[in-house]
Amino acid sequence: MKKLSVVLVTVDCLRADHVGFLGYSRPVTPVLDSLAKESIVFSNAIVAGAPTYFSFPATLASRYPLSLGRDVLGIAPKEPTIATALRDSGYSTAAMLAGNPYLSARFGYDQGFDTFRDFLDAVEPQEPQFSPAAANGASPLNRRIQAASRGTAFTASAYDELYFWYCQWRASRENASMDQLRRYPAADVVVDQARSWLSSLGDEPFFLWLHLMDPHHPYFPPEEALAAVGASQITARRARFLNFFWNRGDVSPRRLQGYRDEVLSLYDAGVYWADKQIARLIQALRHFQRWENTVLAVTADHGEEFLEHGARYHSPNHLPEQLIHVPLLLRLPEASGARVLDGPFSLLHLAPTLLGLMDVPVPQTFQGRSYQKHILSGELPDDPVISECADGCNNPFHVKERLRPRLMTVRDRQYKLVLRFGEKKDDLYDLKNDPEEHLPLGANALPNIRAHLLQTALAHLRTTRQNRNLDLALHGRIRNLRQSFSSTLGPIRPH
Repeated sequence: MKKLSVVLVTVDCLRADHVGFLGYSRPVTPVLDSLAKESIVFSNAIVAGAPTYFSFPATLASRYPLSLGRDVLGIAPKEPTIATALRDSGYSTAAMLAGNPYLSARFGYDQGFDTFRDFLDAVEPQEPQFSPAAANGASPLNRRIQAASRGTAFTASAYDELYFWYCQWRASRENASMDQLRRYPAADVVVDQARSWLSSLGDEPFFLWLHLMDPHHPYFPPEEALAAVGASQITARRARFLNFFWNRGDVSPRRLQGYRDEVLSLYDAGVYWADKQIARLIQALRHFQRWENTVLAVTADHGEEFLEHGARYHSPNHLPEQLIHVPLLLRLPEASGARVLDGPFSLLHLAPTLLGLMDVPVPQTFQGRSYQKHILSGELPDDPVISECADGCNNPFHVKERLRPRLMTVRDRQYKLVLRFGEKKDDLYDLKNDPEEHLPLGANALPNIRAHLLQTALAHLRTTRQNRNLDLALHGRIRNLRQSFSSTLGPIRPH
């Protein structure tokens, strides 16, 4: 019997509630919606950490992000992953990743891949955001004016506002296109590389991982995608203004709210473009006669916030559903009809589940387990799932940020417990009656449910401490120390 191949597509920042097969009304994922009709859909897929640097150790290595210690970033040297397991079983392996610096060889993500392209050479440097902070790079006169404005809150605010609009006037004189403004390679560029790689294969089984950045900020989707989502009125100049305004840290969420719909259109257009390029990938698999023998998994590393709790983007200052609840679609060969599994499913279990479907041994270091039997039976166990990160670690290149207190969520079908270790505080939410997580239940509410979720958290902490792989942790720390030393020789480009 011919071995199955597997394709894993991860889309950066893709929220569960922005895909049609999970209920989004805007038609931004027609390809995935059609594919869902013949696939297994996990309606409650939860990442093991957020953002990217806390998410992918679980997706690729089936390991909780903090289990080797908060000072270890990425995949540890020689750490087994789904790629190493499949390569060792005779699979050809390739990764095409659209320029996310946290998914680079620097952090071990090339391990197990015969072909590894991270596209970092094609990433545009982060251009100035034309915000008050950019005044530090302005003229000496401008810096003196800025310093003088800090005398009162009123004059500081007035300067910030005037400087922002001055910078917008300067930017408006440039006629840059969406393609010129886009920071990351668009999904069509990544899929083109994947198609070329697929054409070079013989009959051997393969593992292909694509990571697409189109919904990631700054949001500069192709004009074709904007037209498809009904937002063709947003020009490149307007998109530039929206991105710069949305990035401002000196304005209130109430004022930002006035631009939210347009920013959402930019984001949705990015989702649409990723979806359309997935169609081209499937066409290539059909063309090379590999589709009928390929397992396809499509998911995300985390979601994105649009002021639901006053926040933007995907900062790990909290872990709301907008960040940790992601789509997960699993298409199996010879599938017949759609199946929706509504039990909680951690992406910690995705890699061992895929290996189970490939009939490939699961590495002993994996902390997740294969759900192959549960998937085929059509029912998931109602076990709580855990997400964790270092609270407020917005720049993991700084070791002190990675060592911040733990932030953890424990979630079942209906309830979610949020534990802030730094504040010694926990909040319980009823997601059925309060899906937006605006009203935490009282400290004395539902004591049995709270106790069950707390016991799950405690068991996780004990297991993490008792079963820590000291060898991998040591190798990870040594690599990070070497990189910290070498970084003094040149600039580090943060994400």
